[in-house]
Amino acid sequence: MTAHSETVPLRPGRTVVLVGLMGAGKSAVGRRLARRLDLPFVDADAEIETAAGTTIEELFAQHGEDAFRAGERRVIARLLAGAPHVMATGGGAFMDPETRRLVRARGISIWLNADLDTLVERVSRRNNRPLLKNGDARRILSDLMAVRNPFYAEADIAVTSADRPLGEMTDRVADALRDWMAAHPDRAQCPAPQP
Repeated sequence: MTAHSETVPLRPGRTVVLVGLMGAGKSAVGRRLARRLDLPFVDADAEIETAAGTTIEELFAQHGEDAFRAGERRVIARLLAGAPHVMATGGGAFMDPETRRLVRARGISIWLNADLDTLVERVSRRNNRPLLKNGDARRILSDLMAVRNPFYAEADIAVTSADRPLGEMTDRVADALRDWMAAHPDRAQCPAPQP
C-alpha cells in the first residue's frame, strides 16, 4: 500500500468484480471483501441458478456450454446495471468479450491469480464442477490456464491467490483495490447511467 493510497476511502462507487479460474477463491474472498467495503456480496453463479431454476451442472448437461454462457452474460449485465456490490463470477465469464466490455465500463475487475497446485488442491474439495467431470483435474486446469489467463490479465487489478489464510488474502485484495483507486480516481467512482 502506498502512502497516498492510505488516504483513499475504501468504498468504490462501482461494482468490484472478482475473476479467475475455479478454485481461485473468488466467492470466499468476495464475501469477506464485501463486508469490509460495507457492500452486498453477489455470487453470479448463484444468480444464474436462481434465474434458470436449476443448477449450473444441470444447465451444462441439458443445454450445453453455449446456452449457459449466453445466460451468464445476461445475468452479469443485469447485476452490473444495479447498485455497487462485490461480485464473484464463474471461471469462464470473463472470456466473453461483451462481459469484459461491461465490466470495464461499469466495474472494477480483480483477477485472483492462483498457481496450478493451489487450484488442483482447492477444486478437489468439491465435485460439482462441470468442466472437470470428464478428465484429470490437473490437466484440465492447466489447459484452462493457458487459454484463460491472457483474458484474466486484462483485469484492472491482479492479486496472487496463494494458499494463505482467508483474512490475509482479503487484506491483500483490499490493499490492491485501495492502491488502484488512488491511481484511478475517475474510474473508481460510479459510472454514468447505462444507455
